Amino acid sequence: MAGHAIPHFQNDAGHAAVEIGVKEFMCVGANPPFDHPHVFLDMGDDAEKVCPYCSTLYRFNPALKATETKPEGAVYHHQAA
Repeated sequence: MAGHAIPHFQNDAGHAAVEIGVKEFMCVGANPPFDHPHVFLDMGDDAEKVCPYCSTLYRFNPALKATETKPEGAVYHHQAA
């Protein structure tokens, strides 16, 4: 993904799994102030990855864009101070 922003995802709703359209991403856990360290995750050749901090299961769905998730609403948008 060189030259592209790495998408960030969160799981405020506590979904068992979140489908995403990328294999390299950042997990923030939940929205601040309930976030965890923003960790880079890479699925590699796999189609799933579990965040070691919040245990969210992320599943790759090639039909989704980098800014889409299933269920909707798991894309993290940084709020400027």
